[in-house]
Amino acid sequence: MRFASKIVMVCLLATLLLASSTQAYDLPAVNLGFTSFMDGAPPAGPGAYFTQYLQVYKTRSFTDLPSFMAKPKLTALISLTQFVYQSETSVIGSGKLGLDIIVPAVKFDLSHSGRGPGLGANSWGLGDILVGPYIQWDPIMGPNGPKLLQRVELQIVLPTGKFDKKQNLNPGSKVFSVNPYWSGTYFFQPNVTGSLRFHYLWNSENSDTDHQPGQAVHANLALAYEAQPRKLRLGVVGYFLKQITDSKTNGNADATEKEQVVAVGPGGVYHFSQNDHLFVSLYLETAAKSRPEGTRLNLRYVHHF
Repeated sequence: MRFASKIVMVCLLATLLLASSTQAYDLPAVNLGFTSFMDGAPPAGPGAYFTQYLQVYKTRSFTDLPSFMAKPKLTALISLTQFVYQSETSVIGSGKLGLDIIVPAVKFDLSHSGRGPGLGANSWGLGDILVGPYIQWDPIMGPNGPKLLQRVELQIVLPTGKFDKKQNLNPGSKVFSVNPYWSGTYFFQPNVTGSLRFHYLWNSENSDTDHQPGQAVHANLALAYEAQPRKLRLGVVGYFLKQITDSKTNGNADATEKEQVVAVGPGGVYHFSQNDHLFVSLYLETAAKSRPEGTRLNLRYVHHF
């Protein structure tokens, strides 16, 4: 009887762990804090751009994990290499066509404290490639210069990243996603700007797990003051993510809480020249549900050829 009881307990724990891995933390990776200030337009007009992002994410807080599990500690190193071409081909009024391509790479460092089963993670690998045709409109001008810069992009996320259904954390998601956005920068004064990038996220079903992550909305926000003309902007940055529909397994809605998180922190951008720019942002997360809650440090270097 004791042996049978142990077998039942092991099977129960395995079932709960499997439910945790397939139903929680399942939204694919999205743009949380990668972009911030002056997001409504490329900084130097038409032409080719190279951008390198480096983000460090750290957390000891994985919300809604079962209490019997060991406590995870995660450091994720995320690299995005981006190529943008802004053409001078006109469409829809003053709009200009452009193309955006992003290649991610991710390295996870996951450890645990305490007893019980832990989460699993792929150590490193390439993520899901993003491709986005976009339309960039000419600035809307005011009496003292530009008032509004804006763009729309039809961003497609291809399931090219490394994925193992036995792991909870993967560089790729094995789902096809559509993640269009609108971004804009508004000039309250010539030296005071506010930027917003608003995304909608739709995901296909993962063919390895028969699991379809829910739909979500997410946004990046930034308020900047030009502390040194044409050189330095300082301000406040933030982001939020909110899952708005249930995830599904085998076509049935999962009985788990929808994911959400909010973050805010300081940031700045230094303009070395019209063609070279360095963005730095630090985000402190709060109000997380069904996902990790931690801190993000983001570095972004933009070069215009």
